[in-house]
Amino acid sequence: MQKLIPLSVPNFEGNERKYVDDAIDQGWVSTGGAYITRLEKDLAAFLRTENVAACQSGTAALHLSLVEAGVAPGDVVLVPPLTFIAAVNPVKYQFAVPVFIDCDDSLCMDPVKLRRFCAEECARKDGRLTWRGKPVKAVIVVHVFGNLADMEEIMNIAEEYGLQVIEDATEALGSHYQTGRYAGRYAGTIGDFGAFSFNGNKIITTGGGGAVTARDPKRTDHIRFLSTQAKTDPHYYLHDEVGYNYRMTNLQAALGVAQMEELEEFIRRKQRNWETYRVLFDGFEAAELLPFREGTASNRWFYSLKIDRERIDTPLREIIVALREKGIETRPIWGLINEQKPYAGEETYQLEKAPYYADRVLNIPSTTQITEEEIRYVADEVKQLLRSLSRE
Repeated sequence: MQKLIPLSVPNFEGNERKYVDDAIDQGWVSTGGAYITRLEKDLAAFLRTENVAACQSGTAALHLSLVEAGVAPGDVVLVPPLTFIAAVNPVKYQFAVPVFIDCDDSLCMDPVKLRRFCAEECARKDGRLTWRGKPVKAVIVVHVFGNLADMEEIMNIAEEYGLQVIEDATEALGSHYQTGRYAGRYAGTIGDFGAFSFNGNKIITTGGGGAVTARDPKRTDHIRFLSTQAKTDPHYYLHDEVGYNYRMTNLQAALGVAQMEELEEFIRRKQRNWETYRVLFDGFEAAELLPFREGTASNRWFYSLKIDRERIDTPLREIIVALREKGIETRPIWGLINEQKPYAGEETYQLEKAPYYADRVLNIPSTTQITEEEIRYVADEVKQLLRSLSRE
């Protein structure tokens, strides 16, 4: 077996070591320090938004968004079934009720079914949307793999029904719209809140770490306040609210500042490499490389092959193992969240596309360091394996 071609790994080609060493030399290594403020300003400038709060993880960003949105025990939050489970777990942290809405062919939430659910399954009470007597408070929209959801229609629905929108842009830093109502706007800057992740496999990383922004900059300030244990008077340890230990560390932020300097280059490579794969898989009969939404510029964080189940019925697990033996790291899309043990009893709404894609999507190497030679090797080996498994 040749050296493993990884799925997605960090890329440290810039000033990462320099800035981290500087933070250590200054002695600012915890949840205070100049690099945290600098990263927040760099993110705000890149996203063209007024205020960003750096925090411990993308999950923390989502949780703080729900807290700030006022989601309380028993409230309903509309969520996707086809995403990483961290997008939905914070709903449980608030003892709220998730209802799973299907995806469309973008892998993101289907606005047609979202509207249908609100119109046909819900009622209005005192001007508020309710489902089975419970207030419907928010919707979490995930921009899956850097692909952008149909935010124009989703925001229309949210405005009509009084829903707060939390954009999970943890995979979509740098993705933006080119046409329509939100032309020029970035993922995470359209809804009431936007959450970002800097986990090790994301397009930029701080090891762990995340960030959150809100349409109202005052809400972002309050989120930052909550993330630092809600200290009203830090000198005398006075606290007026329940806070959280969710602030990013200065060491993480130092890494993030260096990564932000390279973000545009990372996006360029992701887009170039996806285009190389597209050409190599063009016309391949057993699988297709999924496109990204028209009218958008995606960061193309992850690449997805959809396997033709009319030709190949081999489980994804066996395909992944076989490719690993060839030195190629791949993964299935995700197990549906509504089928996981903690969510098995929760309500779903017209799930059709989500199980369809969960059974068919294979993610292939998309790391920024991959070479054209490695891309060609991956494509050749994948095609050879799938042809060998094909029933035609």
